[in-house]
Amino acid sequence: MHHIKDIALAPSGEHKIDWVRKNCPLLRSLEEDFSKEKPFEGIRIALSIHLEAKTAYLCRVLAAGGAEMYITGSNPLSTQDDVAAALAAGGLNVFAWHGCTEEEYDANIAQVLAGNCNIIIDDGGDLVNMLHTKMRDKLQYVIGGCEETTTGIIRLIAMAKEKQLQFPMMLVNDADCKHLFDNRYGTGQSVFDGINRTTNLIVAGKKVVVAGYGWCGKGVAMRAKGMGAQVIVTEIDPVKAIEAVMDGFDVMPMAEAAPIGDFFITVTGCAGVIDEDHFRLMKNGAILCNAGHFDVEINMKRLREIALDTIDQRQNITGYQISDDNWIYVLAEGRLVNLAAGDGHPAEIMDMSFAIQALSAKYLVEHKAELAGKEGTDLLIRVPREVDLEVANRKLSFLGKQIDTLTPEQESYLNSSSIEF
Repeated sequence: MHHIKDIALAPSGEHKIDWVRKNCPLLRSLEEDFSKEKPFEGIRIALSIHLEAKTAYLCRVLAAGGAEMYITGSNPLSTQDDVAAALAAGGLNVFAWHGCTEEEYDANIAQVLAGNCNIIIDDGGDLVNMLHTKMRDKLQYVIGGCEETTTGIIRLIAMAKEKQLQFPMMLVNDADCKHLFDNRYGTGQSVFDGINRTTNLIVAGKKVVVAGYGWCGKGVAMRAKGMGAQVIVTEIDPVKAIEAVMDGFDVMPMAEAAPIGDFFITVTGCAGVIDEDHFRLMKNGAILCNAGHFDVEINMKRLREIALDTIDQRQNITGYQISDDNWIYVLAEGRLVNLAAGDGHPAEIMDMSFAIQALSAKYLVEHKAELAGKEGTDLLIRVPREVDLEVANRKLSFLGKQIDTLTPEQESYLNSSSIEF
């Protein structure tokens, strides 16, 4: 089954997926293992992740393991129609197209969940949310799920604390081989890939304001610094603010940064980070974009209300007139700039993240008996250390690198209270 833009686009999508496969040795090795072991035989997997070539290859790896896949995107503007077509042409169940309305987006999620799926792979929590609200009759089929993002985990923690969560969820984003590399290096590069492709403006010498200094914010700030920008960080956490200062960045409230910034990039997971008061302070030509999951970090609703005029300046750039002689510009409608205006994280980065996803899904299937019966915050499952280490060791081998190992004497020393060696 599929509901996509145009199946005739499949050859273009196939080329994109093939390129990803050639640059994802971790997933290739898992595809080979899964093809032999069939860990997902008889398992139906619902997946909602930004539907581009790297996600498509993850879907094929899971399908190689025997899974029946039900696939949609996690953002209306990040779906690539040729990639969706390639998956559909290959016999997978796909319900997604670029630019769908909110109603169509929800309908696609519902169509995926109608498959009575056993494993949920989510990016931001929309599958989990619909299961717990509008489609509770489908909860009976679920073994557990995996969450890709910081934003999704924030939602899961709130649900678990209120004892609303009904099945185990693997916190994939918290795995070291996910957030240390995906969030930092992946976001750092892909955000500026999207900005540079969209604006064709130089970053060097500009003031770049980064809202939020978590792992994603650190990556964005580091990349901006490397491109010659003067970086300003805004934060609500004093510890992260000190860290930003010691990393060489200026720190100030958004109200102070607003009049002097040239580029503004939100990466907080919160809402209303840039609001009306800030819009009115910004200088003519300021460029705003968001790298957080949902399009609420920049208050787009209020910006549209106060704008005297708007203009589609170029693809993925909308200008908003704030006063007679002052225009500010928003990239990709305030949605994820690295995906709505780019191709997302580099393939080698997502190779690690999606290897964690695949092995976490396998863990859920293998441990479903012991996970059953948990409730509350016990339903939030950390990715086992051995999964992280398996991914890290495989990645090192593909990089052609070796590391030291402890001798028996060193292991004994580290596990002893003695200081003798």
